[in-house]
Amino acid sequence: MTVGGIISAIVVGLIIGALGRLVVPGKQNIPIWLTIVIGIVAALIGTAVARGAGWADTDGVDWIEIAIQVVLAAVGVWGVAGFYGRRRV
Repeated sequence: MTVGGIISAIVVGLIIGALGRLVVPGKQNIPIWLTIVIGIVAALIGTAVARGAGWADTDGVDWIEIAIQVVLAAVGVWGVAGFYGRRRV
């Protein structure tokens, strides 16, 4: 992976993580770096799922792929926030 690929993965992870955090109701007491990591992982897994299903190669914006990534990020943020909140109490 090139430096440009790493930087774009971080940017996409930030955006996907933020969108996933917005979807989850309530306040999540997790640090922003953890949200970015969740977003990066969700983006990678979401891309793999979309490519496996044949939905990643469309003309224009891949809305289905983005939706999968955001849903995975929301589930990740929800799960980590629940675990992180219980651990710190």
